[in-house]
Amino acid sequence: MIIDIKICGVSDLKTLNYIIKHPHPPKFIGFITNYKKSKRYLNFEALKKLINVKREKVNFVSVLVDPDEEMLKKIKNLNFDYYQLYDVSPQKTKLIKEKYNKKIISAIPIENKEDVERYKQFESISDIILFDSKGYEKSIGFNHELLNGVPNSINKMLAGNIQFDDKLDKYSKIADIIDISGSLETSGEKDISKINIFLENISKLKNEN
Repeated sequence: MIIDIKICGVSDLKTLNYIIKHPHPPKFIGFITNYKKSKRYLNFEALKKLINVKREKVNFVSVLVDPDEEMLKKIKNLNFDYYQLYDVSPQKTKLIKEKYNKKIISAIPIENKEDVERYKQFESISDIILFDSKGYEKSIGFNHELLNGVPNSINKMLAGNIQFDDKLDKYSKIADIIDISGSLETSGEKDISKINIFLENISKLKNEN
């Protein structure tokens, strides 16, 4: 599989511009939209201002945890291409997709094989299935071999304790997209040097395939 990238939890303009203008930008950038417990959370006005930038190759993703109708209405005109949904039922996911005309990433927290099988509830609705570790802020990872039975027809995104300097070829056998956040940080802030290393390594992996 060819690996694409989502860098999540971007919260400042300097980092955002660096990522967008990088020679090998990621396909996705995620913004924490309504989960206030996250250190990467942005209030509405800050978010609106931050994402009002020019970009060509990068998709903007609104990361939402069980969003209510008020939140969805509030962000409907913002510069987002995808909604990444946590704790949202298949029925509500379908309604959100149809009402707001956004592409959908459905996030499934994984601990065991039974959790993985939940992808079947979303495969006909969502554009991408995110297999994530449990715990929104403290990612503990999970056994990636649990995904071995998921068919290649599913557009798979993988998150959870992925390190910026990992040997990335091991992930290329599992997923189509890697979602990374915390390991790109130093002292709680996005670290441009780590982001550069990660994006360069991904570019090398793509060139090898």
